[in-house]
Amino acid sequence: MKGFNFLKRINSWVVYFILTAIVLGIAVSSFLIIDNLRKQEIQKINLIGTALKAYTDDEISADPKIQELYLAVMQDNTNLPIVVTDKNKTPIFQANIPEHIEQDSLKLKNLIRKMENSYDPFVVELPSGQNQFIYYDNSDLLNYFRFYPYLIALFIGAYLIFSFWFLRTLKKTDEGFVWAGLAKETAHQIGTPLSSMIGWVEIMKLEDENGLGVKELEKDVERLKTISERFSKIGSIPALNDLDINETVQQNFDYLKSRISTRVDFTLRKTYEPILIPHSKILMSWVIENLIKNAVDAMKGEGKLELSLYKKNRNVYIDVTDSGSGMTKQQVRNAFKPGFSTKKRGWGLGLSLTKRVVTEYHKGEVKIANSEVGKGTTFRIILKEEQK
Repeated sequence: MKGFNFLKRINSWVVYFILTAIVLGIAVSSFLIIDNLRKQEIQKINLIGTALKAYTDDEISADPKIQELYLAVMQDNTNLPIVVTDKNKTPIFQANIPEHIEQDSLKLKNLIRKMENSYDPFVVELPSGQNQFIYYDNSDLLNYFRFYPYLIALFIGAYLIFSFWFLRTLKKTDEGFVWAGLAKETAHQIGTPLSSMIGWVEIMKLEDENGLGVKELEKDVERLKTISERFSKIGSIPALNDLDINETVQQNFDYLKSRISTRVDFTLRKTYEPILIPHSKILMSWVIENLIKNAVDAMKGEGKLELSLYKKNRNVYIDVTDSGSGMTKQQVRNAFKPGFSTKKRGWGLGLSLTKRVVTEYHKGEVKIANSEVGKGTTFRIILKEEQK
């Protein structure tokens, strides 16, 4: 499985680099094609100007070959709009100009002005001194490509957005593999001493089966087994076989109530009717316990803590509200990022895995609904109620 995941990441990078090469190739080749077309049209204007100069030169224009050359050059220009004028911009000759413009002198002058704004006219210097000017504009083909650079820029912009999404997704996937591997290794490490503890509990029960210490130790061993199972489920898709989230919340409250400081006023506010949501009791219990313990730490073991369960529209909400130190806006933004922790010795693992359990496994949402420095924080889990 690890080898398969590695190959998937390698294949993703290969596809990404191939796509990048294609995008860059399209962009570069497009600009080169447009630039080459523009240069070809300028060369064609130079050729037309040279032919026109030879044709209007009395000394050489009588040569039949010159006349043939001039006609060949003019006939070859089938797409480049040109207007030849004298020094007063009076049209002498035009080619590839729409008929309705040719027949309207005002429109023709406006076209000459537009051509002049686009390109400097080509000057045909004649021996008589009566120079002529060739005004020209882009061919229809080049005009079609006029907006092409903008389309390419838009395409590249879209690709950059895709690249950002792709790299971010790949990073999150890699982080997921790291955290999942860490969680499974933790479960494995817990399993060995846990097996020994189970054996010792059985030995102690032979001596004093109903002893208070044995009972409490047995509960904690069961809890360790649950924690180990939670860690082992990270990275694999859990079965959502449990339904009544109300029962899950109540059980977590009952367990944690007796294990947190008595200086914490810990209360539960919820409805007593069943709330049916497919979930993994083991993982959701972990989420609730993690949020509760973070809240107790934020209050430094003293203050008010409320666990709430309620319905609104088709959503079910689980709120954990404390009267602790609160969080800054920057801390709120980074709270669920792997590795981020406000504790000196924190791993930054709990909230990251909490988000993974809620969003990926239960298709819900977990967020910080409210936080104010010095007043407290409310973490909120949002789940969709099962439709009847």
